[in-house]
Amino acid sequence: MQLSDRQQEIIEEFQFFDSWMDKYQYLIDLGKELDPLEDAEKSENNLVRGCQSQVWMVVDGDADHVTVRANSDAAIVSGLIALVVRLYSDASAEDIIKTDPEFVEAIGLSQHLSPTRANGLASMLQRLKAEAAQLVAKSS
Repeated sequence: MQLSDRQQEIIEEFQFFDSWMDKYQYLIDLGKELDPLEDAEKSENNLVRGCQSQVWMVVDGDADHVTVRANSDAAIVSGLIALVVRLYSDASAEDIIKTDPEFVEAIGLSQHLSPTRANGLASMLQRLKAEAAQLVAKSS
């Protein structure tokens, strides 16, 4: 599935909800469905800098197929992680680099996230794109 199709699915899911309370609850529910990381993976090396909450991200694979796994100690942040993982995991590193998370604006997250959560989301995306760029560089 193309990343644009994945984004469209996310946008359509959030259109079902009338209120932001319902959207926040959906984010929390998505976060609860994340696969847990092993304790050893919750290391300093995997900690995403710039997040107020603790966020650990593990990026595996190669330039053709990247797997993204992540967790947080905060409920709404875990939901944001679930959306990031859903969009970018199992994509190529090039697609990750080229694809901006347009769903953030489309579903209204940019207006409804606190500044600290917005900064954390930006930090997660920056880290993911940097790791994807490293995978591309390794394959050259």
